[in-house]
Amino acid sequence: MVNDSQLDLSTEFAVVADIGGTNARFGRINLKTFELDRIQVFPCADYLNLTDALIAYREQQDVALEHVAIAIACPAEGDSIQMTNHHWQFSVRGTREALGLTSFIVLNDFAAAAMSLLTLDKSEMKKIGGGKKVETAPCAVLGAGTGLGVGHLVHMPNGDVMPLPGEGGHADWAPLNDKEWAIHEFLARRFDGRVSAERLLSGPGIENLYQAIAHYHDRAVPPLRAKTIGARALTNCDAIATETVNQFFASLGSFAGNLALTLNTRGGVYIAGGVVPKLLPLMAASEFRTRFEQKGRFCNLAESIPCYVITAEHAGMRGVAQYLKQTLRKAPATADID
Repeated sequence: MVNDSQLDLSTEFAVVADIGGTNARFGRINLKTFELDRIQVFPCADYLNLTDALIAYREQQDVALEHVAIAIACPAEGDSIQMTNHHWQFSVRGTREALGLTSFIVLNDFAAAAMSLLTLDKSEMKKIGGGKKVETAPCAVLGAGTGLGVGHLVHMPNGDVMPLPGEGGHADWAPLNDKEWAIHEFLARRFDGRVSAERLLSGPGIENLYQAIAHYHDRAVPPLRAKTIGARALTNCDAIATETVNQFFASLGSFAGNLALTLNTRGGVYIAGGVVPKLLPLMAASEFRTRFEQKGRFCNLAESIPCYVITAEHAGMRGVAQYLKQTLRKAPATADID
């Protein structure tokens, strides 16, 4: 997480963005009410760099670029930012100076998702299974989209919170039964011997699973996009698609339960990203919660930890705004980089 900011507690509005490998979503947010407006989506491929996209947003929406905070799908440490799945790269300090910004925050997208937990109400989350959260305990956030994102949120003794970005989606996937070993073998041949969790628990991962499960049943199926597989599972018109989504949720439950144990996240495990909310009608009847709790000697701990699916729109933009607000509250009057 990178900040380059100057303190101004009178600030009311900021420009926020959620930048992925395909699209950049921009909006203006009220830092007192967290209401978003003037939301616009730009294809990243249409712009040479972030600065050009911000200038286009300023001109088309007639907003001031003074305080800007972005969530971005790549590591955000140090001054130099290089996107993982897109060609954009930039200097945090250079961008702030080029645009004459007072504040410029760059946060990993799942660190922003973790910060968004402070802005959500109960109507913007759906609980899956049992458990009861402890308000100031650590939280975990994960989300399936183009990849598998992971982050955590830790409460500090001074009342602040600290988002912890990570690359947990690239950890090894652990099969738990004969069918999963067969899936692992199929994917290991496809991906040079190593199968990460992201190879299953993402949009492209659902596409991989569809092929692997068809192979397990000795069936030949055409390559399908994740959106199509999900639609077929929702209408129960394709047995392989239905089995694929069930396997996705089972493996997601195991992975989420591992996150819960890793940092003892009694504050809850929260699922963001574009994939799961679209498949939510199938989640409750899946093995997700069973696999989440299936942790041997520590099943009682897993059973006590609640899981939620974040259904709010633009949670990432709200999260990075929350981080900006916290930063402005405590920042020195001169720019600095953490």
